[in-house]
Amino acid sequence: MSAFLLVPAIFLIAGLLQGLTGFGSALIAMPLLAFIIDIKTAVAVCTLCGITINLKMCCNLRSNMDSRKILPLIIGSIPGAVFGTLALKEVDGNLITFFLGFLVAGYAGYSLLVRPIVLKLNPAWGYLSGFLTGAITAAVSAGGPPTIIYSSLMGWKKDDFKATLSGFFLAAASMAALGHLISGLTTFYSFQLFLASLLPVQAGVFIGHRLAGKVSEDLYRRIIMILLVFMGIMLIFQSTG
Repeated sequence: MSAFLLVPAIFLIAGLLQGLTGFGSALIAMPLLAFIIDIKTAVAVCTLCGITINLKMCCNLRSNMDSRKILPLIIGSIPGAVFGTLALKEVDGNLITFFLGFLVAGYAGYSLLVRPIVLKLNPAWGYLSGFLTGAITAAVSAGGPPTIIYSSLMGWKKDDFKATLSGFFLAAASMAALGHLISGLTTFYSFQLFLASLLPVQAGVFIGHRLAGKVSEDLYRRIIMILLVFMGIMLIFQSTG
């Protein structure tokens, strides 16, 4: 079956997941895309779709957007990306991925078994979270978990949680897309696949956002933790593959 049919179908599902939870589109899309198109094309298309997903999320949640929550993450991610790039030359990326997966799955599994931890950290911790996200993204392309865990520890309401992640991921995806364009990773073929996926991914976000309004805060947090367990396990398998 044509990639121009399968890729949009994947992003319909990925958009729905992100519309529901505020993250996770790449978690669903990347493993499936790898069966259809080469990984470099998949990364470029996923990044472009990520921009449109998070832009739509920011519009949907504009009343919950708070620059005091988002800016520390963005500011911290910039030196983090530089550090991660340098660290990758000295440290085995698979080792970083394995320990990240172990910590993420362990934290989320613990939160599912006991009462969720809410620390309401000082917002200054956002700089550290952003730094870790930038560093891990640059090193192993899997930097979402530190920001997701930080946001969950803050005890924000689900719409505040989703708005903060969407604002930060929009900035991160925009910077990544610029880098892909400059480096030549974004090709005419990947842009064609992105255009074919544009309407399906927006439809997915719309449906997911509507479904999120019917989910209680407690169930929402459990969904987040289940996805984090899945993300952690995927990282562990990725590191040993």
